[in-house]
Amino acid sequence: MKFTPGLMKLLLNFYPPYLGAGVRVSHISSDWRELHVSMSLKWFNRNYVGTHFGGSLYSMIDPHLMLLLIQILGKKYLVWDKAANIEFVKAAKSRVTSIIRITDEDLNRIRTETENGEKFFADFPVEIRDEDNHLVAKITKTLYVRKKQTGD
Repeated sequence: MKFTPGLMKLLLNFYPPYLGAGVRVSHISSDWRELHVSMSLKWFNRNYVGTHFGGSLYSMIDPHLMLLLIQILGKKYLVWDKAANIEFVKAAKSRVTSIIRITDEDLNRIRTETENGEKFFADFPVEIRDEDNHLVAKITKTLYVRKKQTGD
């Protein structure tokens, strides 16, 4: 399904799990290659020791790469989340942010690796940072991408 970046941003900001976690998408570029997301610490998304809950940190970046790639690549490709790895680096009590980017290099590699219908597992590193720009978490998202064949 084709959306405008503005409509996608609105839908994500009213998505119940995001409302419940306090996640906010502030920007999606017109070419779908960049998304800005943040989360403030609230009583409902903090953990036992008063810092950001790890599950909320991960959820803040979870669907975005898949959604962006679907919009960029279009109907000729299958795109699914495959795996993720998160490393918690520093506990945070302030607002956290992440800028998620898809580069020309990423797209060229995906198109090259899938041109004959092969599946490709594309890795995307993502960082979450606090208000002082300290690294809070490093995530690697792996997406399954395949160019559709006749009959898909």
